[in-house]
Amino acid sequence: MTGSHIYAFERFRLETARHELCRDGRPVALEPKAFAVLTELLAHNGELLSRDALLDAVWGHRHVTPGVLNRSIAQLRRALGDDSEHPRYIQTVHALGYRFIAPVVSDGTTAAATVPPTAAPAIAGPAEPNATGTAAVAVAVLPFANLSDDNAQAYFSDGITEDIITELSRWHMLAVRSRAASFGYRGVAVDVQQVARELQVRFIVEGSVRRMGERVRITAQLIDTETGNHVWAEKFDRALADLFDVQDQLVQTIASTMVGRVQARATERARRKPPASLAAYECMLKGNALRWDEAAGAAEATQLFEQAIALDPGYGLAHALLAAMRYGQWYEAPIGANALLDEAYALALRAVELDPDESTCHSLFAQVCHLRGEYTLCLQHIHRAVELNPGNQWNNADMGMMLNYVGASEEALAWLRRAREIDAYFDEPWYWREYGLAYLLLHRYDEALAMFNQLPAAHYRVAALRAACHALAGNLEQAHRDAQHCLGARPGFAIRHLMSKMPFRDPAHADHLAGGMRLAGLPE
Repeated sequence: MTGSHIYAFERFRLETARHELCRDGRPVALEPKAFAVLTELLAHNGELLSRDALLDAVWGHRHVTPGVLNRSIAQLRRALGDDSEHPRYIQTVHALGYRFIAPVVSDGTTAAATVPPTAAPAIAGPAEPNATGTAAVAVAVLPFANLSDDNAQAYFSDGITEDIITELSRWHMLAVRSRAASFGYRGVAVDVQQVARELQVRFIVEGSVRRMGERVRITAQLIDTETGNHVWAEKFDRALADLFDVQDQLVQTIASTMVGRVQARATERARRKPPASLAAYECMLKGNALRWDEAAGAAEATQLFEQAIALDPGYGLAHALLAAMRYGQWYEAPIGANALLDEAYALALRAVELDPDESTCHSLFAQVCHLRGEYTLCLQHIHRAVELNPGNQWNNADMGMMLNYVGASEEALAWLRRAREIDAYFDEPWYWREYGLAYLLLHRYDEALAMFNQLPAAHYRVAALRAACHALAGNLEQAHRDAQHCLGARPGFAIRHLMSKMPFRDPAHADHLAGGMRLAGLPE
């Protein structure tokens, strides 16, 4: 850079002519190279600068090691009070470089810097990049109030708060404020709007713990600070004797349900925006909320996930969701036409490489591995998904789905039940289908039909499963009606095609299901 420039961001002001960075008018000490790195980032505000570009600009890239840049970035973060995990100023894009993400006003010879769409807040209200560089929803968990008469019980309410912060931090869609930030509001009456401004968050979690004789009541509520409305509130009663035995489950239930409500709230906003104004995170939210089992919904979701990747090529979750769309298309392809499944595999593998700590990437990769008949790899990755985030209701249900196909349907039922236990709102259509399939494979046909009946029979796969279930239960009249529904929704339906898209490790399970469809009168 040449010439004199002044850059202002939040409480900071940098002047190149005076070689000075000030905070609230007071100088901030910086080594010359760190100052030069910051100047370069400010001059390209919102742009991703590679490590090589910064080394060239500041050191001439001669006789230095990359470690000198790491040290300068670390010094800048200390000087700015920034956090590498939840950055406000300098974002690390893994293996690629750095980006300055706060709004900057420039004076002198340069125009006001602007942030490109990929660096803009993902939703209205505070949002910021997470550790992977994707915008995340900012959340703070305020210390749960101890409403018991015994002040000594405060340790328990504090422990509940800390555990919820830990569980919420497992979700990459959230940027959760630290314990230190949240506990600054312990024991004082707070105005949630003021807390939201001070901590720069969109959502606030608050609650209380009260001991009542031999029972404990925990209340929790989620507040959207943009509107001041309660998005979700619930109370949980437990016997004091078994409280510690169920504490982990209780915390996961609170955290997982709140995550589902946060995502639903954000999705509602994304739906109201025209596609041209959506950033990568909102493209993901909007696409994920569509009906993938309907042609129009699947087509729109595919476009949105492709748009998300175009906006942010390093977005692992968007790659994983696009992989799901590709294998969804493969379901309809002729037997042996596996180009779409191969593409799904490449996308899902790339997702895991880009974001190995995002549980959903592992879960969707496991599903692609299952469809390719790679059961060992499938189980490895679905277990990794649950290890990374045991409170993720989708991953728990995905585990149940995968266990169906490897011959462990009894175990699958426990995982499927768990998904609803940790989020009572969980109601995905595929969930009920897989729940019913687990019972069907166990020859528990009445229970299977109770699950299938949670869904309309309009989709041919659901109708085919219901037909098989009724036939195996001996109700051939209803089985034939469901078979006709299936053929009406899919005139070219063939048992052989459907079974080729549902690979069971145990051939006996495939034979059992196919036999039920034959009894119902569906064509081979």
